[in-house]
Amino acid sequence: MNYKETTEWLFSQLPMFQNQGASAYKDNLSNVILLDDYLKNPHKKFKTIHIAGTNGKGSTSSLLASVLQEAGYKVGLYTSPHLKDFRERIKINGEMITEEFVINFVANNKPFFEANKLSFFEMTVGMAFDYFSKEGVDVAIVEVGMGGRLDATNIVNPLVSVITNIGLDHTQFLGDTLEKIAIEKAGIIKLGTPIVIGEYVLETKKVFQELADKNNAPITFAQDLYFEDLPCELLGDYQKQNKKTVLAVLEILKNYFSISEKAISKGFLKVVSNTGLLGRWQILNLHPKVVCDTAHNSHGLKIVLDQIKKEEINQLHIVLGVVNDKDLDSILPLFPKKAKYYFCKPNISRGLSSASLQKKAGEYSLFGDTYNSVSEAYEVALSLSSKTDFIYIGGSTFVVAEIV
Repeated sequence: MNYKETTEWLFSQLPMFQNQGASAYKDNLSNVILLDDYLKNPHKKFKTIHIAGTNGKGSTSSLLASVLQEAGYKVGLYTSPHLKDFRERIKINGEMITEEFVINFVANNKPFFEANKLSFFEMTVGMAFDYFSKEGVDVAIVEVGMGGRLDATNIVNPLVSVITNIGLDHTQFLGDTLEKIAIEKAGIIKLGTPIVIGEYVLETKKVFQELADKNNAPITFAQDLYFEDLPCELLGDYQKQNKKTVLAVLEILKNYFSISEKAISKGFLKVVSNTGLLGRWQILNLHPKVVCDTAHNSHGLKIVLDQIKKEEINQLHIVLGVVNDKDLDSILPLFPKKAKYYFCKPNISRGLSSASLQKKAGEYSLFGDTYNSVSEAYEVALSLSSKTDFIYIGGSTFVVAEIV
């Protein structure tokens, strides 16, 4: 198989959460442990930093990777989902895994994958760890796919664990309260391993503190600390807390790595160029100003929409699309009624039809037309905008993926 055929096999062989939703969710770690043993435990051959949370995982992971790169280390970065190319998920010093490695890894291990009915995410985690091991990284930043306790990445024994924040997302898997979701995320807390919490509320702080005490894990609550707000290539308002979280983690990592203040400053200023991170308050055009953002739940969208309110805008245009399991009653009330809406469906099987989104949005007095694709919606929004207007594109990672 060539690269295209290989990735198509990965995407279609077994249900994947990104495309299929609930049917792709595994409720134990037995398969990934089996795979890790089969691959001769590659994750034990390099240091790791493990990152969970509802929002901010990608930004936090990329900031840490960028700083460690500037400090002179060979840094693996495992994130999900990808926007354009599967290989975005697995990088070393900002360079994507080679097509050749992806092809050979699948070809060499396909019989094992099929015999043990491994999930897309389990196979991908195994690929990342095998690649990082063979390429000899000094450290890998490993982002949780979903949850924490039962996530396939949770076989690592990191130098430090990180939980960025807790919000109501993936409630059908993780629980319908902040406390229940916190318990799942806190499943990455390991015996004696420092844990950094980015943000908390009273009900989640209690969960984190109890599990940290139970595991004799030193705990740091980053939101309670003061750090100078360093200039950064990431411009979203929500990055202020992510940056604090990263700085708290770096204080711990200085026990293991030589990290200068210069490396931290350069890492923050070059995070996009160093890691290729996309879709975080990403400015696509200036006149009119066009911003896309991957925020897709109430916790993240509220911050983004509040940031839009700070802009000097003649008319706000919103290109909006979502997946079909999105809790629209939790996010649609956040959107401004005075904006012009361009409803569209992201080009995946889980995408909610533009007509269904338009109908539901109308219940919240959000009005606009429907379009056959994200690109068509964006093109019409551009054609109807003056130079002093503002266009926001979002609602789903998959909407942003079709634009950037």
